[in-house]
Amino acid sequence: MTYFANIGKIQFEGKGSDNPLAFKHYDPKQVVLGKTMEEHLRFAVAYWHTFNANGTDPFGNATMFRGWDKFDGLDRSKARVEANFEFLDKIGAPFYAFHDVDIAPEGATLQESNKNLDVIVAMLKDQQQQSGKKLLWNTVNMFSNPRYVHGAGTTCNADVYAYAGAQLKKGLEVGKELGAENYVFWGGREGYENLLNTDMGFELDNLARLYHMAIAYAKEIGFDAQFLIEPKPKEPTKHQYDFDSATTIAFLQKYGLKDYFKLNLEANHATLAGHTFEHEIRTAAINGMLGSLDANQGDLLLGWDTDEFPTDLYSTTLTMFEVLKAGGLTRGGVNFDAKVRRGSFEAEDLFLAHIAGMDSFAWGLKAAAKLIEERIFDNIVEDRYSSFKTGIGADVVAGKASLASLEAYAMQNNPIVNKSGKQERMRLMLSEVIFSV
Repeated sequence: MTYFANIGKIQFEGKGSDNPLAFKHYDPKQVVLGKTMEEHLRFAVAYWHTFNANGTDPFGNATMFRGWDKFDGLDRSKARVEANFEFLDKIGAPFYAFHDVDIAPEGATLQESNKNLDVIVAMLKDQQQQSGKKLLWNTVNMFSNPRYVHGAGTTCNADVYAYAGAQLKKGLEVGKELGAENYVFWGGREGYENLLNTDMGFELDNLARLYHMAIAYAKEIGFDAQFLIEPKPKEPTKHQYDFDSATTIAFLQKYGLKDYFKLNLEANHATLAGHTFEHEIRTAAINGMLGSLDANQGDLLLGWDTDEFPTDLYSTTLTMFEVLKAGGLTRGGVNFDAKVRRGSFEAEDLFLAHIAGMDSFAWGLKAAAKLIEERIFDNIVEDRYSSFKTGIGADVVAGKASLASLEAYAMQNNPIVNKSGKQERMRLMLSEVIFSV
């Protein structure tokens, strides 16, 4: 069955095109810094926002009724599989991503849920083989069902912990069956509401135990996907344990997990934590922990996770600048964890939104490549730290300095002359590059 009959394959037509259903910047075969745009960006479509979201918000009912919504239960899930691969083909994205409950309905028992998954996973595998599309990552939803009201890996209830482990075990098996490049852990309920009734140390210990079990089982079944943790500071939990990149890295280091995990970073989560997306990416990169990206943006006038499609060219440029400087995403990708607005309820809007996001990241990629190729900021940064190239600064870097030698140098009373950071000039230079590509 066809769900987007009025939409053809989205083609690259370039900046001169006035066709809204065409790419102006994303040319998958264009080579940038030695790789094609498709290889750099590795775009993925998020199953939950694209095929499951219906426009419901806390104040209003659904506004979006898709072709697959005329079905119920497992039949609806089967229809979504067909819609997913039709959409991937027409938008030209090589990957997709999902939670377990996105692709198959939960049953009355764990056995029934697993049976439903088996039916849909078989369909997905067949469609992947026919289309050449791949699974960027999968995960399990251990936050929506009421059983997880107190968390999953950090729950106070051992029965819930056992169920979470069983659900995770099935998720790893599904990932192996579908050849997932990565497997994501997102702790939506892994945190606390009230510190007075929370044994934080015990909860973190238990979460680490669950992760170690996952590592052991993945090795047992031969599932070699890259494990990813996705930080988020709050919402739905008041204070989530994976608050940001730095907090998550500290957790992984403490529990001996750092060699097995990298980070899946989301732009809107970064802003909720009080950071920029590029800050989170660089923090991960300098620790060797950059894995994959969830591409979206938040509305800074609102205090929650709005998951808008990314169209801020400054953000996409600085994001790709950090990614390129870090050596790329390797097994990761740019997954559009973004949803169309409640008022954008037509099927065509799904394409228009993804085109906007893909073009914005392609534009950012081109601008970032120019920044790197022309060393537009490198010379400024190198000059800023040039005092550490010679004299006492070089001794510091070489490990030759001591507090006594620093004191002896300072007592020479040489005049201290600081240099301007040239922030305003650099922001203008960034604008000039973005709008020149």
